[in-house]
Amino acid sequence: MTHQALLSKSLNELTDWVQQQGQPSYRGKQLHQWLYEKGIHSLEDVSVFPKAWREKLSHYPVGRSQIHYHSTADDLTRKYLLRLQDGLIIEAVGIPTAKRLTVCVSSQVGCPMDCDFCATGKGGFTRNLKAHEIVDQVLTVQEDFAARVSHVVFMGMGEPLLNLPEVVKAVQCLNQDVGIGQRNLTLSSVGIPHQIAALAGYELQVTFAVSLHASNQQIREQLIPSAKHYPLYRLLEDCRNYVNTTGRRVTFEYILLSGTNDLPEHAQELSQHLKGFQSHVNLIPYNPIAEVDYKRPDAARISAFKNILEQNKVAVSVRYSRGLDTDAACGQLRARQAT
Repeated sequence: MTHQALLSKSLNELTDWVQQQGQPSYRGKQLHQWLYEKGIHSLEDVSVFPKAWREKLSHYPVGRSQIHYHSTADDLTRKYLLRLQDGLIIEAVGIPTAKRLTVCVSSQVGCPMDCDFCATGKGGFTRNLKAHEIVDQVLTVQEDFAARVSHVVFMGMGEPLLNLPEVVKAVQCLNQDVGIGQRNLTLSSVGIPHQIAALAGYELQVTFAVSLHASNQQIREQLIPSAKHYPLYRLLEDCRNYVNTTGRRVTFEYILLSGTNDLPEHAQELSQHLKGFQSHVNLIPYNPIAEVDYKRPDAARISAFKNILEQNKVAVSVRYSRGLDTDAACGQLRARQAT
């Protein structure tokens, strides 16, 4: 018989579970504390439980992964390869600053979107992650850094909106059980038809980030194959509806690729799309991968693009990715060790 992992269960669910095991209800609160505050890997670690019961439940899965490999970049970003219960490997990244600890989590094993500039899609897609496998990534980084995680971004391996029920369950667990404010959680998507409206229906307070990366349909199709079935105008329309439904702005991620999407005319096109839009643009200078020969634009080109957006009253900032020297930066995750 396959048991469902305990991690990602709420206090009420854990209380029901301990009672089903013939234990008093207060043990649900104890289990909740040991899962989310102490980060146990086995029920045998819960020393407040009766020894005989712990031994009886030693086989019951908590839902924690094993660190298969990890590396630390020059900027102290840590990249983790985590081995799941079925042996598959995923990546998570811990990004520390003076005031916060951010975890970049994966939502799938691999990714089916096959974006041309991204390493993750080059390895194909295997399966969706369960909510406990997402929450585990945060607890693993928290444990390794010996510091509380303050922010989580769903920008690792996979397309979150193709695994929406489990991603939402993970968001709710990270908020209610781990104790991270929803406004410190960011969900990133390349854009999936009908799923932006579905996300809005959950009435979450997370930041929603759309991987745009192009100012027109032709370039977007070149970079993102799925764009053929989801035209830019329709994506932007769905984003406007998301703003109207949730009252929360949309962040647009825009990877700058030298000579491809970083020209002044591209900045003007993008400005026209976003004028009057409750949004913010994150410009991300490209992080190189081996399979393609895109180049990162120089500082002058980046600054010129940003200036055009600002002149057109578009909120914009430049985000340089962390962990570049260990292949832990945006677009570089591929679930294998750095060489």
